Amino acid sequence: MRVILTQMTINYEPKLDYSDVLIVPQISDVKSRNDVSLDVFTNFKCGRYWKGTPIMAANMSTIGTHEMALALSKYNMVTCLKKGFDYYDSFVKQYADKEHNVALSLGLDAQSKLWLDTPITNDPTFICLDVANGYMKEFHSFVRKVREKFPTSIIVAGNVVTPEGVEALSLAGADLVKIGIGAGSMCLTRKIAGVGYPQLSAVVECAETAAALDIGIVADGGIVHSGDIAKAFVAGAAFVMVGGMFAGHDECGGEIRHKEHGQLTMLHYGMSSKTANDKYNGGLSTYRASEGRTVEVPYRGPVYNTIQEILGGLRSACSYVGAFDLPSLYSNGTLVKVNRTINNIFEEHEI
Repeated sequence: MRVILTQMTINYEPKLDYSDVLIVPQISDVKSRNDVSLDVFTNFKCGRYWKGTPIMAANMSTIGTHEMALALSKYNMVTCLKKGFDYYDSFVKQYADKEHNVALSLGLDAQSKLWLDTPITNDPTFICLDVANGYMKEFHSFVRKVREKFPTSIIVAGNVVTPEGVEALSLAGADLVKIGIGAGSMCLTRKIAGVGYPQLSAVVECAETAAALDIGIVADGGIVHSGDIAKAFVAGAAFVMVGGMFAGHDECGGEIRHKEHGQLTMLHYGMSSKTANDKYNGGLSTYRASEGRTVEVPYRGPVYNTIQEILGGLRSACSYVGAFDLPSLYSNGTLVKVNRTINNIFEEHEI
């Protein structure tokens, strides 16, 4: 129900985040989690195909590193390298056989725009075009220019949270649209700007539009547990982008800090944070506010254990609904709304 007030519209329809739902178990023929395949074979509108596990590491400077790409490529996952053509190019020159599992990341900064005039022999497999506000017409024009230059690259563009945003980026040339504003653990947009959309509902509503346009969506943000990744796939995501779950590992770009009592932490920050702006943009511009956090996360060692938690969680989710693969998780899975208050009580006292 929509109530129209003077010069303002309020949508009172309930919208959901991942913590508001659970996946309903069903009678299953899956005898073992080992019987579940997490590889998918995807054909994109650009004419290119890709095979692998459709999970992406976020292009944050502390996550999208060469080391993370090498670790995730062993499991056929994609790493969106931190922004910059030089950083992408140096990886491809060293590890050409893994090029299909990394993405060149660009934004609307001067360096990214200059890159459009840089001669490149081959189209990158993935190009991640990333801005906080994917509704800007300037960004749509940039996506079109990248599409014109690289007609066979898989273009990932965002972020948006509505069907209208998905349609605009599809028309501009995107094969995958990133869904999520303010949902990320390092993002402050909802608090600073008051802008956003509950993540699960955004994925559900945008996935339907994307399917009609013959493209896919990337659920980006709000992933806290491996079960959230499974919920995103049930909701219709073609890929799921992970940031915070990959933080604090040896493969990350954050410095290790020694705390009292022998505790080790690593610095982790969002790309709209003051830390990132000071490091990469010469400081935060006077006309804007920081919309990203800077935090210290516990040092967690190699990323291997987190990868196994994610893959094991996905296989387990599939086994509960009788899905032998991820496409079947989407077609077989059903989400049910839970009593969030009770759910939060259990989470707060988890042992």
